[in-house]
Amino acid sequence: MIELNNEEIRFAVDAVRRASRLVAEIQDELVSPALTKDDRSPVTMADFASQALVSRLLQESFPDDPLVGEEDAGALRMDRANLERVTSFVRRYVAGADPDLVCAWIDRGAAEPSRRFWTLDPIDGTKGFLRRDQYAVALALVVDGSVQLGVLGCPKLSEACRPDYSGPGTLVIAVRGQGTWMSPLNGEAPFERLFASRLEDPAGARLLRSFEAGHTNVSQIDEFAALLGVQAEPVRMDSQAKYALLAAGHGELMVRLLSPSKPDYREKIWDQAAGSLVIQEAGGTVTDLDGTLLDFTTGRTLAGNRGVLASNTRLHAVALKALKTIRA
Repeated sequence: MIELNNEEIRFAVDAVRRASRLVAEIQDELVSPALTKDDRSPVTMADFASQALVSRLLQESFPDDPLVGEEDAGALRMDRANLERVTSFVRRYVAGADPDLVCAWIDRGAAEPSRRFWTLDPIDGTKGFLRRDQYAVALALVVDGSVQLGVLGCPKLSEACRPDYSGPGTLVIAVRGQGTWMSPLNGEAPFERLFASRLEDPAGARLLRSFEAGHTNVSQIDEFAALLGVQAEPVRMDSQAKYALLAAGHGELMVRLLSPSKPDYREKIWDQAAGSLVIQEAGGTVTDLDGTLLDFTTGRTLAGNRGVLASNTRLHAVALKALKTIRA
C-alpha cells in the first residue's frame, strides 16, 4: 500500500488537489460558449493561479527545494487587470495573497533543475481546458535524474478512465517502488491500485491520441497504426490524462511524434515527468521514439530524447519496430 503518511506524498497530494479545484473553478467561471477562439485569457489566468498556489505550498513544506515550472510572471506584471484577477483566485486558497506575492510565487518556478527538484505543469492540455474538456495538473519530484513521485489531478475524469464533467474528478499518484494509485480528487474514497493492460495483440490496441495536432505528426501516427494492424478505435483525449487511462488499463499505446513544422522540438520535462512514472509504476513502459529511456538530467527539456512512446510494455517492442520502419 502507498505510504500516505510520507511528508512528500502528503504535500504533493494536497497541492495537486487544491490546484485542481482552483483551476476547475476558473474554468467554470470564465470558459463559456461565448469565448472567442483566440481568447486564451481563462487558461492563462488558471496557469498562473495554479503555479502560484503550488509554489506557495511548496515554499511552506520544502522551502529549499527548487520548482521547475512552465510559467513566469513577466507578462502578468505588465497586465494589472489580469494580475488582480489571478490574485483574487489565489486568495480563495491563500489568505493574504497580494499581487507582489503572487508574482514572486510564480517566478519561483523559473529555477533550473538540480540534484533534487519539483517540476510542475500547472495546466497540461490548454485546448482541452478551453473546450471544457480534459486537462490535468501535473506535479513530480525528481532526484538525481530519476522521477520519484508523480501526481496527476484530472478534474474531468472519474475512476481514472471515464470522462465525467460533473463528477469529483480523479487524482492519480505514482511512487517509485510503490505502484500507481487513484482516488477521487475530493478524497472521499480510498486509493485503489492501477495496472496497465495485459493485451498482447496489436490489432486490439487502443491508441491514445490528442485532439491537438500541433505537437505531433498526424499522418505518421496513421501509418504507425496501420503497420501494427490496429483495428480498435483510438481514444482521443488531451493532456497527461491520457497517461492515467493507460495506467488504468484503458489504452495500450500513446506516441508523440515530431511535428513536421517542429522537427527539432524537445519535450518539456513538466509535460512528461509525472505521467511517465504513473505509467511505469502501473507496469507500463515509457521511452523516446528510439527506445531510449527519458533523461531528466538535461535541463528544462528532454534534450537527449526524440518524442515519446508509452505502452503497456507487452506492445513496446513491436511499436518501436513500427516506428523504425516509419523513419526509414
